[in-house]
Amino acid sequence: MATSYDYAPLFRSSIGFDRVFNLLENAQRARSISDWPPYDIVKTGDDGYRISIAVAGFAQDDLDITFQSNLLTVSGKKQESSADAYLHRGVAGRPFEHRFELADHVRVNGADLSNGLLSIDLVREIPEALKPRKIWIQGSPALTSSRPAHIEAREAA
Repeated sequence: MATSYDYAPLFRSSIGFDRVFNLLENAQRARSISDWPPYDIVKTGDDGYRISIAVAGFAQDDLDITFQSNLLTVSGKKQESSADAYLHRGVAGRPFEHRFELADHVRVNGADLSNGLLSIDLVREIPEALKPRKIWIQGSPALTSSRPAHIEAREAA
């Protein structure tokens, strides 16, 4: 059962969150029926992540990873040889595609295929211009002295 939510009231009361609502709508629409092959998403550090996808039976040439405008797409299509005559086929080799919507400033750091697991390392790199910075408060010269100048002159005499 698919439930559709109306985000129109939130659009009226929020400014600058358009992308968040678009992500919510896209997540509802693009939710795949099958979650095959299974995958894990692990936080490896303060700004590091790893996606591990179980791709048993797939070779490196059978897999394709693309990253474009915050969308990471991992797809696999096994090149079958017609000479194989299976008596039992338990290792699935059907084509798949997983899409991961990445946050701003997250980039793919590398990928590795080992022991039937495809690991994709991600890192979040916030540019210096967007990092929080300290704003110093400057006091006005008229407010720095709590006593008027003519009183200080009388006390000095």
